[in-house]
Amino acid sequence: MMPDLDPDTDLSFTRTLAAPRRLIWECWTQPKHIPHFFIPAPHKVTAVDLDVRVGGRFNTVFEVEGALMDNKGVYLEVVPEHKLVFTDAYTEGWKPAPEPFMTAILLLADAPGGGTTYTAIARHRSPDSRKAHEAMGFMEGWGTVATQLERYAQGLAP
Repeated sequence: MMPDLDPDTDLSFTRTLAAPRRLIWECWTQPKHIPHFFIPAPHKVTAVDLDVRVGGRFNTVFEVEGALMDNKGVYLEVVPEHKLVFTDAYTEGWKPAPEPFMTAILLLADAPGGGTTYTAIARHRSPDSRKAHEAMGFMEGWGTVATQLERYAQGLAP
């Protein structure tokens, strides 16, 4: 079910990925897969620590132009093979983050031909943070991630 979107604070896109939903889910929920798609190349994911359950951690470290970026968050909702919601507003143990950026909502559904309807939503706490994320290249960056995810998942298919 698609959540109500607020154009002032939410960014989103939907794309059909040519990979089965179970593989897209696996990629998002198993740490070994995250480095292969989660940040647009040539940037890298250098560390991943996931505990895929409500309140569990979603922690990553990115390397962007030689600088390391530590990203800590928690899962807010986990509906196997259908929906993942995670945020950097809290860290594990429900500790508030000093400078939260967004909440990510990923929706997966079967698409015709065995693919996946993939919706990515970035929900921000203010119109200014939404505008900043858009200016950073949300559509291009998250679009690149979706393309990388699709290619990587296709390589996992038996």
